[in-house]
Amino acid sequence: MTDSVNRTDDFTALALSQVRIVLVHPRHPGNIGAAARALKNMGLSRLIIVGDTPTDHPEARAMSSGALDLLRRAERVTSLHAAIGDTQLQFALTAREREIAQQPMLPRQAASEAVAAVASALAPVALVFGNETFGLSNEDILACNRLVHIPANPGYSSLNLAAAVQVMTYELRMAALAHGASGTKAEATASQALAMHSAPQQDVERFFVALEQSLVHSGFLQPDNPRRLMEKLRRLFHRAALQAEEVHILRGMLARWDEKAGQATQRQSRTDGKPE
Repeated sequence: MTDSVNRTDDFTALALSQVRIVLVHPRHPGNIGAAARALKNMGLSRLIIVGDTPTDHPEARAMSSGALDLLRRAERVTSLHAAIGDTQLQFALTAREREIAQQPMLPRQAASEAVAAVASALAPVALVFGNETFGLSNEDILACNRLVHIPANPGYSSLNLAAAVQVMTYELRMAALAHGASGTKAEATASQALAMHSAPQQDVERFFVALEQSLVHSGFLQPDNPRRLMEKLRRLFHRAALQAEEVHILRGMLARWDEKAGQATQRQSRTDGKPE
């Protein structure tokens, strides 16, 4: 029994160490401190702040309670991409329906998938939270490949930022404990579900940049009338859960098409320039 408990605890600690909580431009230092406390309550340790909201602030320190060590270790970055670029799964939290995004997951489903990814490949994952007033921007949502909605009371669904972090970190801990208790069976299930590793977010983002450039060059995407085409394509490829090798294949295809298109344009220009 003791060995089993120890194995579960070891797996839980290892799994949660691969999960980062990202707060995008939080407005109130106290919420950062309360979020740090939520992380430590549930055994997570990596907190990333996008923006310049101070962490060394009296309100942040007071609200962190016994998690001052975690608050002091919080990382600060200037952009969301810097926070999630090397992750394979990014779960964006939203309080409202998003026309541009994929179907949202429930917290328990998201936590289970996050832990499965870690069990399969020790792949880093991120949970991304917007600020207290506006939440995440559409651009932030589109940078992530998963969407999560906490089904609060529809008559009063506005959760405090730290409360939302607490809900998700609790679900993550419960999912990690369940996987750890199941031992090798849970790991095998995760390996089957994620047999090939998802591509890091930064590689997928580079693909989207190359795709947009290629579509503009071909004339299919009109910059002055984009028709939300790239948003729809992002949804499509996020649903496909692109693997690293697949991203390389797609980038290679785009490069080859662009090369051929450029050669054809040059030939046409030379033909058009010939005197009759």
